[in-house]
Amino acid sequence: MADRKDDGHESTESLVVPAEYQQAKKLSWAGRFYDVLDISDREERRLMYKLDAVLVTFMSCGYFLKYLDQANVNSAFVSGMKEDLGMYGNQLTTAITCWTVGYAVGQIPSNLLLTRISPRWWIPTLELVWGLCTLFSYKVTSYQGLYAVRFFVGLAEAGFYPGAQYILGSFYKPHELGKRAVFFHTFAGVGTLCSSALQAATFSGLRGVHGLSGWQWLFIIDAVITLPIAVAGYVFLPALPGQKDANKATFWLSAREWTIIDRRIAEIGRAPAQKMTWTRLKKIATGWHVWVLPVLYILWNNSGNASSIMPLWLKSFNTVDTGTGLRYTVQQINHYVMPIQAIYIVTAWFFGWTSDSVLRGRRWVWPAVTTILNAAVCLTLANIPLYKHITGHFVLYFTGGMSGLLFSWANEICSADNEERALVVALMNDFAYVVQAIVPNFTWKQVDYPRAQIGLYYSTGLSLAFFFWIFLTLYLHKRDQRRAQAEAVPATLVDDDASIEKDVLSEPSAQQGEWARMFRQAQ
Repeated sequence: MADRKDDGHESTESLVVPAEYQQAKKLSWAGRFYDVLDISDREERRLMYKLDAVLVTFMSCGYFLKYLDQANVNSAFVSGMKEDLGMYGNQLTTAITCWTVGYAVGQIPSNLLLTRISPRWWIPTLELVWGLCTLFSYKVTSYQGLYAVRFFVGLAEAGFYPGAQYILGSFYKPHELGKRAVFFHTFAGVGTLCSSALQAATFSGLRGVHGLSGWQWLFIIDAVITLPIAVAGYVFLPALPGQKDANKATFWLSAREWTIIDRRIAEIGRAPAQKMTWTRLKKIATGWHVWVLPVLYILWNNSGNASSIMPLWLKSFNTVDTGTGLRYTVQQINHYVMPIQAIYIVTAWFFGWTSDSVLRGRRWVWPAVTTILNAAVCLTLANIPLYKHITGHFVLYFTGGMSGLLFSWANEICSADNEERALVVALMNDFAYVVQAIVPNFTWKQVDYPRAQIGLYYSTGLSLAFFFWIFLTLYLHKRDQRRAQAEAVPATLVDDDASIEKDVLSEPSAQQGEWARMFRQAQ
């Protein structure tokens, strides 16, 4: 295998991972549901229980809070904020754009800082800041003030999602990663669901208490929920493998368990942090990973905008439609979005678990299938009467939940370079939201709702482009795998279509030894 020596470390052009580490040779039915049950080593199994209890739980809670504090502006808008702040034009779209701009600005610096700063200090600080900004939101008296607060909420929230994907990718093996990435991602739906439920409760129960509107109480309650979780992060989150604080025993991770973590990561060739040089940076910048993978996520992320218009469609029938007799109250608007979030959560879990087990790590299958469904539904909605849209809005939520799979795929593709992996994960999410900050002002104008025909055609086109981009990514990844297989010694290569029954060598490969040496040097 070709080596790079530009920064004083030998590293590999492409990742060669023994099949025994990519996926368990035999999966029990219980293991298909929860892979830890198939781990025979008691110490490693106990470690995995701990990692899941801390990392997955904290990331899920944090992402729930992020979406709770992100989605509350939409719930507040349909529950009185529109009238109180005079938001009768495109002010909601502009407020969302301000959040998106802050979100786009903060992601890349945050993820690169995570390669040098322990998540224990960085991630909870971000949560603390956006929790306080959410609290300040109840005090705004104009939509201009709302713009400023939403920018800083977005700036603080920027580092959480790409950081969480990068952190999970630093601890879990490929056959473990997909389901966990999807599981924590679905808490976005839980956050949106709870935001609607909270707003329905505050609108009817707290409206007028201490002279505050229901939408103002929503911001206060969201902040009160967020701040304690941020404090818990300072206590529980660990450093990343290879960082300075790693391998130090904590109250929940022993030195022996850190040794097991290092061994697990070395086994799959997931590189630790290394010194960044101009030569390495040039190598990263000229590779296909930093160009193709961000576009992949841009296309998926922006093709899903149609799924967010259901509350505004319901809001358009807040008064009786003279042609159909349809009418939805404020309470109904907040309650009716709950089933679509449940659909999103259940289907996403299904996609994540089957991606790791039945599909044997083929991350591309479900994105390819669901994007065709998304295109078909959007095209249909653009060409049928408005009052018939409700079924289509429900169907669109069967196509969500791909984000975790796409980030798992990126973590696996970029495993051979830690800094590239952190950068690519951030670029994917960042560039997607840069597009979100600009394009909706032209394709998803507030004044075009609820018909939003231009936006629906836009989503249709992006869905079709995403379908073809999936196969471009797959081709390039397989090309690299074939090259690595031809150059590797031994020549056992994990492929996206590799069988879990493939024979593997019992002794560690020379490459695994090299990864282990790099971990020791990094520490």
